[in-house]
Parts: sequence; structure tokens; C-alpha cells
Amino acid sequence: MSSTSAQPTIFSRIIAREIPATIVAETENIIAFLDIAPKAPVHVVVTTKDQQYRNVVELAAGNPALLAELVAVAEQIAVERTNGQFRLVFNTGAAAGQTVFHVHAHVMGSPEPADVLGEDSLGAL
Repeated sequence: MSSTSAQPTIFSRIIAREIPATIVAETENIIAFLDIAPKAPVHVVVTTKDQQYRNVVELAAGNPALLAELVAVAEQIAVERTNGQFRLVFNTGAAAGQTVFHVHAHVMGSPEPADVLGEDSLGAL
């Protein structure tokens, strides 16, 4: 079930450049920016430019190619910022910690290979 809400999400407002963000990657369909409340030394939000899909399950069912592009951009960011070792987290539903209902992933890691992310980095994302 995809969202066709008339209200733009905060991510849509970032995409429209109405809200400032530190953008670290962008394609025709995907945008990535630094999380404003990072839970790891590297914490980047990667999202689609279209708010049609509320979560990763809807995106996988509705547009698997776009999901693959989102994951590819996330991997590119991880290679550049975490030496390729990272967590890719999708929260699906309010009870799982999803607060923005516009599909997105969190790329989390550390630029230092010796740093290990603790379980506390999986808190409310």
C-alpha cells in the first residue's frame, strides 16, 4: 500500500531544498544526507526522491529496481565513509522506530576499521 498523502514528508522538503541538510550523494531517484541525530560516527539517511512508498516492504513490492538503486547508493556511501563495513537499517512501522513514513535506510558505521558499533547504535533511528 503506497502513500499518496498530500502532505510532504520532511524528506520531501529536504529534497525540495526547503529544509537544509548536508547532502552526501544524489542520483536522479535517490538522495542521501547526514542524519541530524547520529547514532554512529557515520550515520547517513538514504531515501527515494518520490514519497510514494512509506517503507521498504512497499518499495520492494512496488519498485524493486528503485530499492536496488537505494541499496547501491548506500553501498557507495559506505565504501567512501566506512571502508565498506556498515549497517544498513530500514525501520518499518512506528513500533519499530520509524518516525518518517517515506521509505529510507540508515547507513551506519565508522571510518576507523578498529571501531565496532555497539548494540546501542541500534536504538531509535
